[in-house]
Amino acid sequence: MTRLRRPRWIGLAAVAVLVAAILLSTEYRPADAPSAAQAQAFDPARYGSETYQSKVVPAIRQNATPLPELFAALSADKEAAGRRYGHREGTGPWSFAVTGEGVAGRTTGNLMLVTGTGLPTATRVSLQVGPAINGTALRDAAGFITFGQFLNQVQYADAATALNNQMRGSVLADLKPADLAGQKITFTGAFRFVTPSVVTITPIEIGRAQ
Repeated sequence: MTRLRRPRWIGLAAVAVLVAAILLSTEYRPADAPSAAQAQAFDPARYGSETYQSKVVPAIRQNATPLPELFAALSADKEAAGRRYGHREGTGPWSFAVTGEGVAGRTTGNLMLVTGTGLPTATRVSLQVGPAINGTALRDAAGFITFGQFLNQVQYADAATALNNQMRGSVLADLKPADLAGQKITFTGAFRFVTPSVVTITPIEIGRAQ
């Protein structure tokens, strides 16, 4: 009896289909991505308390660039300055850790104006002094926090809010902006660069200049 032989290409095609099915059903995640259990248990308040003082504050201090030096670099080449001094996710705006000094001015809303910072007079420099603290500058300028560490955009945003809340509790709780008006101060913090005419810094330190 003659046995019918199945063409070899049919077997190879079956193997290819099986491999494709395995690849399509396999989820690839970054090495620092959270596990399902970690993602389910994400607690923003806990994240803030465990990350702000021990990790974010040292990172901002270590990477802080004097504000006049940074703006000189930004004026020369924004992208080169961003790569050298800043951090960002994808193609979004650069965020920078900075240090500076100036004269504290009046506070309007949650912003305290600072003059005499060494920047052009057309640039308005302000420090966020609460009670509302907006933006993601602390998260983004720290340099070690990425979207891939979180399950979704909501958790990523909650992490930024948690860091802002920690800063408000540790830096701004006893701060009286009105008492600083007219005095020379020093500051360290972070901001997101959107336009050279407005610099709004989220501080990790504010003090009277010596």
